[in-house]
Amino acid sequence: MKPVKVGLLGLGTVGCGVVNVVARNASEIRRRAGRGIDIVSASARNLARRRECELSGIELTTDPSIIINDPEIQVVLELIGGIEPARTLVLGAVENRKHVVTANKALIALHGNEIFARASEKGVTVAFEAAVGGGIPIIKAIREALSGNTIEWLAGIINGTGNFILTEMRDKGRDFADVLAEAQRLGYAEADPTFDVEGIDAAHKLTILASIAFGIPLQFDRVYTEGITRITAKDVRNAAELGYRIKHLGIARRQGEGIELRVHPALIPHRRLLANVDGVMNAVLVRGDAVGPTLYYGPGAGAEPTASAVVADLVDVTRDLTVDPTNRVPHLAFQPDALVDLPVLPISQAISAYYLHLRAFDRPGVLADITRILGERKISIEAVLQPQPEEGAKDASIVILTAPVRESHIDEAITAIQSLDALTVPLTRIRVETLK
Repeated sequence: MKPVKVGLLGLGTVGCGVVNVVARNASEIRRRAGRGIDIVSASARNLARRRECELSGIELTTDPSIIINDPEIQVVLELIGGIEPARTLVLGAVENRKHVVTANKALIALHGNEIFARASEKGVTVAFEAAVGGGIPIIKAIREALSGNTIEWLAGIINGTGNFILTEMRDKGRDFADVLAEAQRLGYAEADPTFDVEGIDAAHKLTILASIAFGIPLQFDRVYTEGITRITAKDVRNAAELGYRIKHLGIARRQGEGIELRVHPALIPHRRLLANVDGVMNAVLVRGDAVGPTLYYGPGAGAEPTASAVVADLVDVTRDLTVDPTNRVPHLAFQPDALVDLPVLPISQAISAYYLHLRAFDRPGVLADITRILGERKISIEAVLQPQPEEGAKDASIVILTAPVRESHIDEAITAIQSLDALTVPLTRIRVETLK
């Protein structure tokens, strides 16, 4: 059988990684796919740039439209990133009845509903394993391996930059700004790190995971998103003293008749496997009703880890070329006409325990006022930590761990506590997730 002809859009880090993996593992790929896979053309904005891949035998162009309109090309790899021109190019390839493989989480999270609907009409596949978790096969695991389960919840560390920063803050006692600067020097963080440290990148990925887990449309605009920029070295130390570690989590959970979708920092008991995922590594914990909890761990980015997922999608698409479109694995795990638009619950309805860190004047009655405010709202206290004040300081730290409570109730309590004239700085609130 003739090899499948592939066109590659984008020759950056991941694009070159794909070229290298396809060339190095050509015989293994052929054995798995049943036929060869040949990258015959590639586009890039700057063809003169030095690249870490062998491009001989690949026709190069600066015009990606040549690739998506080439009748010989059966599969298009979109590795440009961003929304435009990626969206236009992907839709153009689909219109020309070409299969598409992409690593573009923002594109899928924001425009996946449109893209998948068009792909279904044209009888082609849009594969996106590399969009979440780099080389971790989390999409395939939820969509296929766990298809016999009702997914109850999932929680993941799905941004390596944020995880690196929090790990360094914990291990070396460094401040956020200092570690962020190092992450930028090492290439883990962009010059503008907003997408990583404010949780936007993780929210893109959580949108995709929730859709395939619960059979709901992609709804990025409904994800509650909170970053890690306000986490201090003191918060990290306090968490450790209480037996917790702070991680930046993406959480999707069934609750009643709706779905929680939230990205935020959280305290996790230090013995939990997810609490011990360090550096730039990613991990996703998924709980199914039949299998129970399963953990997926690995590199969340990088040239060849991401290329591993892209090539796996290429193999799947190659296998599907002769399969009737109605018998292929659905894009979002559930049949298109079986997606259910369950409501995404506001963060005010989420239930969690809370870490509260206050600084207040060191005088009698302050702690009593705080516990009274919590008690009036039936918020139980699990632990209190009151470190010795620093010599000469006029204020002191108070750390409180609460029992699980609805977020709207803790919001009311925080508003009342903030109104006390004893507080010297705004209160810090971090959610606590036991992951049971």
